Amino acid sequence: MSGKLSEVEGRIGTVHQLEAVITAMRGSAAARSLEARGKLPAVEAYARVIADAIGEALSLDTGDEDDEIDEAAPRGGRSPTLDILIVLGAEQGFAGVFNERVLDAAERHLKSQLAELFVVGARCTMVAAERGLAFGWSAPMAAHADEAPGLASKITDALYDRLEKGGARRVSVIHAAPAPSASIDVVERTLLPFDFARFKAAPRPFPPLTTLPSDELLAELAEEYVFAELCEEVMLSFAAENEARMRAMIAARSNVARKLDELVGSYRRLRQDEITGEIIELSAGAASAERPVKRHRALGGVTSGP
Repeated sequence: MSGKLSEVEGRIGTVHQLEAVITAMRGSAAARSLEARGKLPAVEAYARVIADAIGEALSLDTGDEDDEIDEAAPRGGRSPTLDILIVLGAEQGFAGVFNERVLDAAERHLKSQLAELFVVGARCTMVAAERGLAFGWSAPMAAHADEAPGLASKITDALYDRLEKGGARRVSVIHAAPAPSASIDVVERTLLPFDFARFKAAPRPFPPLTTLPSDELLAELAEEYVFAELCEEVMLSFAAENEARMRAMIAARSNVARKLDELVGSYRRLRQDEITGEIIELSAGAASAERPVKRHRALGGVTSGP
């Protein structure tokens, strides 16, 4: 077998291995996205429980609701200085333009309002650094859906630590969400200042027993609701990241199949050329072997004996 033919055969084997890896990555991404989607109803139910508690706490309050909103946002004593923008991106690569789309939305926000960035996702952090975006805090994205609550708790702790140090006028989060089409839906959501007007006061015939002052209770419940919102947003971003990776793997598999067809075609042509060359070589060798015999017979017909 010629060197060129063996090279093409080796490349075909490599492409087959790559196809197997792509198929496995596609299946893993699909399973993780489905798992995240399946956990979203539980997160939403938890948020509703906190919302109901806020409604009951509002019915107990006798103070000014605006004061409660201020106390539920920056809990430190300093005045707000700037916005905080939380960007949820991808932890790993092979997700197409997932991080680019999320960071594009973040840059549009930064053009209209200066903000300190909190970036989640190792790959997203790397892309943000390549774009020259400075960020004050970063963390890895959840690797599995079960890790979303832990990550949301970590973000909440970092956020409120930052609020206690310097405060912020507004806290927003940008993340991707699963979409039925092949495009990526990027969502921006405001977390703080906390809007208590979203919650309807729900007085009960027998008010719940409380051990905290009304404003402190509402501040604690607001923080818990922010955690629930972040948990939902992390879960949505995780599902969207894996759906983007799944679509990228589908496109990669199509490209691999096309390349494999090209290599198989090249292999067949090279093999045919090699077989044709061998036939020509054998035919030439057979013709050369017949020529001395014919010459000997011709000489024997004209030479007389002794």
